[in-house]
Amino acid sequence: MNKIRTLYVCDACGARSPKWAGQCPDCGAWNTLVESRAPEKPARGRLPRTDHQAQIRPLPEVHGENTPRISTGLAELDRVLGGGLVAGSVTLIGGDPGIGKSTLLLQAAANLADVRSVLYVTGEESPEQVGLRAQRLSVAQQPLQLAAETCIERMLETAETLKPAVLVVDSIQTVYTEILQSAPGSVAQLRESTGLLVRFAKSRGTAVLLVGHVTKEGAIAGPRVLEHMVDTVLYFENDAGSRYRVIRAVKNRFGAANELGVFAMTETGLKEVKNPSAIFLSRHAEPVSGSAITVIREGSRPMLIEVQALVDESPLANPRRVAVGLDANRLSMLLAVLHRHAGIAMFDRDVFVNVVGGLRLSETAADLPILMAALSSFRDQPLPNDLVLFGEVGLAGEIRPIYNGEERLREAAKHGFKHAMVPKGNAPRGGLDGLQITQVSRLSEALQAVQTG
Repeated sequence: MNKIRTLYVCDACGARSPKWAGQCPDCGAWNTLVESRAPEKPARGRLPRTDHQAQIRPLPEVHGENTPRISTGLAELDRVLGGGLVAGSVTLIGGDPGIGKSTLLLQAAANLADVRSVLYVTGEESPEQVGLRAQRLSVAQQPLQLAAETCIERMLETAETLKPAVLVVDSIQTVYTEILQSAPGSVAQLRESTGLLVRFAKSRGTAVLLVGHVTKEGAIAGPRVLEHMVDTVLYFENDAGSRYRVIRAVKNRFGAANELGVFAMTETGLKEVKNPSAIFLSRHAEPVSGSAITVIREGSRPMLIEVQALVDESPLANPRRVAVGLDANRLSMLLAVLHRHAGIAMFDRDVFVNVVGGLRLSETAADLPILMAALSSFRDQPLPNDLVLFGEVGLAGEIRPIYNGEERLREAAKHGFKHAMVPKGNAPRGGLDGLQITQVSRLSEALQAVQTG
């Protein structure tokens, strides 16, 4: 067996050094050398000897099979995972402190313990603290195996003995390996500990769930390589002061990415929200200016949301452009398109745009609703309460179609909307019962339709 030696690798350029230094000797970056380990190099000109060869199979002989799923007992979590947990998969869950990561995993682990063996390893809390949370969640009587451990070697020895179907580790930042001398939570410890857990999951067929801390920017702490090593990466999101929690799949090798699950935090734990459109959509008693309804698509789920805009006179030399829940640069671009192709100037006004419910829009389907909401506030003319809009606005003033337009229209009709303004390419040929559809191909047509409607 090759001798293991310690070296230091630069996170910025990948250069290796036999000893630690404050500055990388190759790229000059500061505090980027982190401890790592590597086997000694074989003699020059010789390859390392091995008793096994990689098995080669022709692609036509490889038959894909439907992977059986393990239900967590939480339908919203199963949706985000692509139908449930997969044996041998590794899932990383990140989120702000106190958002409910441990609560969600404890509820899921308790549900799984009814039919499968589950080992819950806590590195941040004592077993008594986990027991108090279990009593609050009314799952204290579930046959869940609980252990408090931070050493990855002892953790895997325990897992080898119990052979659980599901292993939960809370959290990966507290785990360390005895191979390295660095502190838990360091880059080298995170990389090596996660690697050992991934190898254990793949070799034993155990589904592993990891909790990851996040940085102040909202990304999972540690090297980005952690997200490449695992099969699924989930992020918890919520709006400040809101009791609703949104869990989003950023990466999923067994399902659709960007899938969304919605929970409500209550005194007895996280409760599933079956109809998210009902919480993200506030139907006003009477039409109000600056409000537009659109349909977005998160993963495989269409959702109705409200976009609000406020346009007001600005006392500043440079009026403000504030966007909450969407890209501020795109808002500035849309206002420039409105000025150039519709002759409506807002360069002397403050423009504030907000997505109700704390969601963040990343698709271009909300371009048309954003402009219509801003124009409604600018003119103080409300849009009809039963109108839904979507469409991408191009720099030439054209309204471009978006994907899954008919499915979005069906979602709007299901919630009682009577009128829809959509790009010409998204209008269904046969129409939809109970929904009057206005087709537009230019921004000028959309403005005219709103004025005459």
